Amino acid sequence: MPKVEEELARRLAQGEEVVLATVIKLDGEPPSQTGAKLLMSREFALAGTLGCSEFDTAALEEAPWIAEAGSPHTRTYRHDLGSIEVYVEPYAAAPLLVVFAATPVARALVRMAAEVGFRAHLVERAAGFQPATGELYVVHTNHDAPDLVEALESVLPLNPRFIGLVGSRRHTGHHLEALRAKGVAEDVIARIQTPVGLDIGARTAEEIALSIVAGLVAVRRGAGGGWKSWKSTNG
Repeated sequence: MPKVEEELARRLAQGEEVVLATVIKLDGEPPSQTGAKLLMSREFALAGTLGCSEFDTAALEEAPWIAEAGSPHTRTYRHDLGSIEVYVEPYAAAPLLVVFAATPVARALVRMAAEVGFRAHLVERAAGFQPATGELYVVHTNHDAPDLVEALESVLPLNPRFIGLVGSRRHTGHHLEALRAKGVAEDVIARIQTPVGLDIGARTAEEIALSIVAGLVAVRRGAGGGWKSWKSTNG
């Protein structure tokens, strides 16, 4: 198995969800040592060991609910020779940001979003979108794209936490009407943010991308943000 620290860094860089267990105290003479570590997914051991298969199995059995809880826990695992106290901490998967259309705003958005903890992927055309799991954010950056409605249809069933369209309602309203005509529920359409981005007076592609990233962070952290209003934009 790879070293725990190296595997943890690699998994986190890829935005994966993992659970790390670390021995912090011994009682008796268990087959372990303080500082021993086991890195796990919800289903498998990925690196390291807590000292023996019994301890590893006990930790792995608890990995799913600890990952689901999203907060660290201290657990005690017992052995005939003694017990260990273990600090078990979950690392949540990085949220996925899907950015449609290869525009200057999209390229800047992908770069900036990656720097604030999103797994950002650029999808040039709707047909290139692959179904995703986990927390999902979506931004379409080209209101003139002929496959924009198709792109939205491909992501709506995944219940994204956020969907945004670049452009004012003058440019995007007919796309929303097309979704209505296809039977998309009104409450779903109401969740589509357009225009998208916080109101910072952005003009350049980089500034627009910055305003969008700031808004995504606000949504992720549960803050109000201050979105642009379609009533105050006509560009």
